[in-house]
Amino acid sequence: MLTFDSFRVYYVGGFNKFFEMKKYLVLVLALIMVGTAEMAHGQIRKRSLKKNNKRISKFKGRKNNFTSDKKYNFVAISINALNYFGDLAPLSRRTSTDISFTRPGVGIVFGHRFGPRYTLRASFMYGTLRGDDFESADPNDQDARFRYVRNLHFRNRIKELAITAMFDLFENEGSYISRVQFTPYIFAGLAVFHHNPQAIVPDTDRNGNPLPGAGDWVDLQPLGTEGQHTNLPTDAVNSGISEYSLWQIAIPAGLGVRYRLNQVFDLSFEMSFRYTFTDYLDDVSQNYVDTNIITASSEGDNAVARALADRSWEPTAVVSGSARDFEAINATASDRNGDGFFNGYGTESRNNIRGNADDNDLYFVTSIKVAYIIGATFRRAKFR
Repeated sequence: MLTFDSFRVYYVGGFNKFFEMKKYLVLVLALIMVGTAEMAHGQIRKRSLKKNNKRISKFKGRKNNFTSDKKYNFVAISINALNYFGDLAPLSRRTSTDISFTRPGVGIVFGHRFGPRYTLRASFMYGTLRGDDFESADPNDQDARFRYVRNLHFRNRIKELAITAMFDLFENEGSYISRVQFTPYIFAGLAVFHHNPQAIVPDTDRNGNPLPGAGDWVDLQPLGTEGQHTNLPTDAVNSGISEYSLWQIAIPAGLGVRYRLNQVFDLSFEMSFRYTFTDYLDDVSQNYVDTNIITASSEGDNAVARALADRSWEPTAVVSGSARDFEAINATASDRNGDGFFNGYGTESRNNIRGNADDNDLYFVTSIKVAYIIGATFRRAKFR
């Protein structure tokens, strides 16, 4: 028979056991949840560490401002090669030049690096330009035969002062010690230069009369070989031609590569054009003038000026002393105009043309530079 006491013992005891089991179950579930959370946190932490390690491996340091203590100066010497582009080139093309007339030059450069990519340079260069119709022009080439007959030559010693700005393709945010090992760069600027075209005086004029200074290099500008000092008739083709200046402006522009030799020395290789504003680096630009009326300035000689204005008659090339090919010259004789002048530039559009006034002369400079960083000091760490 079920009594209250037996009911209490049976059922209350059962409930107590049930609640006891539930407590253990909750405890087990809590432990499982804590373990799962720990495992998830470990996975997340592992991924985070992996990502941070990857980020650290690619970290190259923060970029700092290019402060004044990172700026530096340098001085360089350069060995140059100069090439001329103008009216005494082998052909009438703008890009024509005679590589055999490459001439040496030297220079000195002072530079100031004021930014991670930027440098300002001041430079002085001395070099020579050369051209010679006899050596460059082929008398059997339809485009060059008039140049061969023209038979002009020149040399011009260039003294150039330039200011150029450089832009490095690879930047350097640090000091000179941490500068990049190798970088290409471009540069452009402004230059002023002094030039003075010269030619050799032949032994005699076309009539066999001896000339003063025979065999010497003489300045061509005072001679006015295209009538610059002559009172030409108002109807003459060259009327109004003026004397050219020996001081000129040019725009240097080019590219180069620089290699770090050690902490204080750099080696550079550059190629650049000088775009000039004159067509008289070679003393040739416009047209022939009647040699009988050519007058030199007070610094020149009239007889020499008239002989050097038209040299197509000379039997030898005065620079080399070689005999000229008069078979080819005579074959071109039918191209003389009524005044007896040849079309010298290589185009038959004008009969008395001596040069091409439409294009100014250029010169090309190839340079190897060695630079030294000024004021560089080294301090070795002291270990105790």
